[in-house]
Amino acid sequence: MRKQDQLHFAQQLLSLLGAGLALLNAIELMHSCAPKHWQSCLIELHSQLKKGNSFSQSLQFKKDHFSAEFINLIRVSERTGDIHLALTTICEQLEAQIELQRKLQQSLSYPIITLASSFLLIIIMMVWVVPVFKDVFAHFQAELPAPTQALIQVSSLIKDYLLEISISLAGLTTFLGMAWLKNPSLQKKCDQLSFSLPIVGQLFRLATLTYWCRTLGHLLRSGLPLPDALRVTAQSSNHWLSHDLSAEVFKHLTQGWPLGDALKRADPKRLLFDIETLQLLHIASESGSLPKMLSQRAQMLGSQLSNRLNMLSQSLEPFLIIFVGIIIGSLVIVLYLPIFNLGQIV
Repeated sequence: MRKQDQLHFAQQLLSLLGAGLALLNAIELMHSCAPKHWQSCLIELHSQLKKGNSFSQSLQFKKDHFSAEFINLIRVSERTGDIHLALTTICEQLEAQIELQRKLQQSLSYPIITLASSFLLIIIMMVWVVPVFKDVFAHFQAELPAPTQALIQVSSLIKDYLLEISISLAGLTTFLGMAWLKNPSLQKKCDQLSFSLPIVGQLFRLATLTYWCRTLGHLLRSGLPLPDALRVTAQSSNHWLSHDLSAEVFKHLTQGWPLGDALKRADPKRLLFDIETLQLLHIASESGSLPKMLSQRAQMLGSQLSNRLNMLSQSLEPFLIIFVGIIIGSLVIVLYLPIFNLGQIV
């Protein structure tokens, strides 16, 4: 399931359980009014519950639909007997993740759409507009300016080999996509490089750190021990660097290191954890207020990310307008250079 589907499932189940229904009856009622893509999942959950399996065990059979964090929070609630708290925590976590993802998409969609539209416009000019000027210039008996000649040659190349270029780009994109999906080493390398990208790299790091703090904080608040919470955080991570660092912290904790030292040893180059976060978590772990501090830090980092996203959106808009104007304007000027020199050409 997508995060939105998991959120809807948790919200609906929380409402039905709050109304006094038993878990099995609640799943059965949800199945009766669920959309088609939920049907098989809910049927399987209902079947496993009827066999006597616990709710977390039943969810484990559909782990392709539910995240490791979702399943483990339910498992903890079965120990404490408070499934309402687990579902509330799950809803809060998923809502925060969806909101964070929405902000990132909203801020990055404008520059992506603008650049894609500009690229499409340039292709249209090269394939349909420039050849018209080429036919007009063919009637002149004078040599065209060098920029115009170069533009016409590039246009002819793109027009003559447009199908081959499109197929090659589509094939290369498909190959890279398949290689990325099937090669964890490539995914790790891409995730590491994403933090080094200009402008957006810091945004990705903030988003990943916010997700890490919020996830670990929710797991600790639900009653999971720190080593187990770190293991689940690593499993539910959507970033390889965060996954590997969580696993490293877990390893150092099991070797007897306190959390503050484990974090420093796991991330000596400060790839994910900044100095302020390390200091706050070190103090919180010694004072016994780690879950509260993680939630507060996640909220603070989320605010920083929102502010940076707003600033990025506001600053990129005029820059992109200028950039597109320069590109299109340059093409138009190069095309009209022969007309500016019409007296010499004619």
